[in-house]
Amino acid sequence: MKILVAGATGNTGQRLTHELKNRGHEPIAMIRESSDTSGLPEGVETRLGDLADLDAGITQGCDVVVFAAGSGGSTGEDMTDKIDRDGAISLIDHSEKSGVDRFVMLSTVGADQSDPSGDLAHYLKAKHDADERLKESSLDYAILRPVSLTDEGPTGSVKLGDDVNPKGEAARGDVAVLLADAAEQPDWVGRVTLMESV
Repeated sequence: MKILVAGATGNTGQRLTHELKNRGHEPIAMIRESSDTSGLPEGVETRLGDLADLDAGITQGCDVVVFAAGSGGSTGEDMTDKIDRDGAISLIDHSEKSGVDRFVMLSTVGADQSDPSGDLAHYLKAKHDADERLKESSLDYAILRPVSLTDEGPTGSVKLGDDVNPKGEAARGDVAVLLADAAEQPDWVGRVTLMESV
């Protein structure tokens, strides 16, 4: 399958792109002109795209789109809105228009709240709004909501479902494996899945 990865040069996106290539897919890394592509698999196709201003053809010819991007913890609320909410929604819109089959969203635990509170309230609301737009779309979707991410490789030991520890941790390596599963496997479609590494 041709699978567009938004956020392909990020910590999780790089791992996902390698994982997809190792599984025999054709990952397409969505990058900006300023992106450092040195961590991507050799020879991987790249496609220029900025989540703050997406071109109409960004998802053309893709079977699956995976949103693994994020504005980062050091940016302000305006960038959170621009990337995590509006960028994700724009990518969903383009995916619908170009006939993408499936959209996989890397979300976060707590994004089920429509009116969150606390330090992460703005971020959680942005993720919530993007997730809701995806659920309302015509696309087959899968939403993965991990707990706090670490930079570990895949542990191979994960817990999925409502009994995850919201204060636990999720290895980016495990998240990448599960995002690849969600891109491939039919039993992920129409599901919102919480996860942690154990």
